[in-house]
Amino acid sequence: MTLKKWGYLFWTTLLVGTAVGMIAGIALKLTVPNFVFLGVEVGWYEWLFMLFGAGMIAVLSQMGFFAYLTVRFVALNLFRGKLLYWDILQVILIIVALFDIVYLRYTGAANDGNGSWVQYILLPIVILLVSIAVTYRKVKETNRRALIPTLFFMSVATILEAVPAFNLNEATYTTIMVAPLLACNAWQILLLHRLLPANNNPKSG
Repeated sequence: MTLKKWGYLFWTTLLVGTAVGMIAGIALKLTVPNFVFLGVEVGWYEWLFMLFGAGMIAVLSQMGFFAYLTVRFVALNLFRGKLLYWDILQVILIIVALFDIVYLRYTGAANDGNGSWVQYILLPIVILLVSIAVTYRKVKETNRRALIPTLFFMSVATILEAVPAFNLNEATYTTIMVAPLLACNAWQILLLHRLLPANNNPKSG
């Protein structure tokens, strides 16, 4: 990937993440009584902090994306000739990650005497549905080999990147972090095969 293409990926991802983060923040301000981003309720300073926070989430998404590409490169070399094992491992990790964000968040809330497990299953369902939609688009634009890697990145990478919000166990902060992460991750994975040279692009995400 050339420096120009990397710059395009960086700045467009930053724009997408910041825009979606701000939209999520505005929606929360309009629908959640007394929501204050990071406790900063000083006029326009709250919006400035929100803008900066959304930008940082976009940067975090890009760090996760390049970490994923590195892990994938190592795995493809490690499982050379035995890619089925790598695919199986990715599927197992997807299941574990989706289960964990229900179980761990619910057990944490149960210890505090809060809520039913039903409310904690909504988030993994949303993440899974978005991941499936992005994976479907990726496979249509490339080929079937992109199915498991894309689903893995969209679900597992998003969940790992959103761990700080999960630790807070607050629906508002989870929303304001997961929404831009999903948007950024979708943008990056769908843009990747367009930026890579045709002779170096395995069309597998």
